[in-house]
Amino acid sequence: MATITAAMVKDLRESTGAGMMDCKAALTETGGDMQAAQDWLRKKGLSKAAKKAGRVAAEGLIGALTSGTKGVVVEVNSETDFVARNDQFQGLVKMIAQVAIQVGTDIDKIKAAKIGEVNVEAAIADAIATIGENMTLRRAASLEVGKGVVSSYVHNAATEGAGKMGVIVALESSGKADELSQLGRQLAMHVAAANPLALDPAGLDPSLVRREKDVLADKYRQQGKPENVIEKIVESGLKTYYKEVCLLEQAFIHDTGKSVAQAVKEAEGKIGGPVKITGFVRYALGEGIEKQESDFAAEVAAASGKK
Repeated sequence: MATITAAMVKDLRESTGAGMMDCKAALTETGGDMQAAQDWLRKKGLSKAAKKAGRVAAEGLIGALTSGTKGVVVEVNSETDFVARNDQFQGLVKMIAQVAIQVGTDIDKIKAAKIGEVNVEAAIADAIATIGENMTLRRAASLEVGKGVVSSYVHNAATEGAGKMGVIVALESSGKADELSQLGRQLAMHVAAANPLALDPAGLDPSLVRREKDVLADKYRQQGKPENVIEKIVESGLKTYYKEVCLLEQAFIHDTGKSVAQAVKEAEGKIGGPVKITGFVRYALGEGIEKQESDFAAEVAAASGKK
């Protein structure tokens, strides 16, 4: 039998908004499996479905850069938030984004690319030596269109083009570039705020859709609903789910009376031609990285040779 720790209960409570005792019961019932416990709470109607993905677990900056029909986002991590305010580190992140837009998003290729007399890997090593903190180029992504624009948005910017979150959105169109860029920026801001998982239902991971269907079906099965009714409720529930997680079906944050697809269609008049969103990338700093929580008092005591 798995040991359920206070930290596990705390993490589950933060990700679901459910009560402490309910979280403990969910973890006990599922043998400590966090995802299964989240589903257990949802099936029981106890989860408030908090949309928090957990606290940001790493420091540093996201860099976003566009150049006409191409755009990139990069994530460079540091140990503390203080480094994100350092001019040298900010310059390093922006420089890495400029390199990525030229050589592509393969991390090894970016590190090997030359900047003047040195390569990017050496520039990172120099920054580590100067600033005194470990730094890593974690990831990079790009989008490109044949005709149109790639627009960007940086949230919580520490400097122009670098902040806690970076988004790029690719729009394919032969219409007016300035109007298209304006729409692209609005869409990038929407992606930052609404965090879609895919462009449309076809782009969703099938396992996510299956999980959602299973959770909905089990929830209503436990309420005693007949199977033929459950099937209809699940289909209705999936439509609601798609509106929450698919970009084109989400309510547009700049005009919630319209979906993103409707807003893009309406913008085509100003732009002077059809517009197609071909892709988006949203990087939030530290997502998916587990950060070890340290006991500061214990560290100080250890450093001074005390127990």
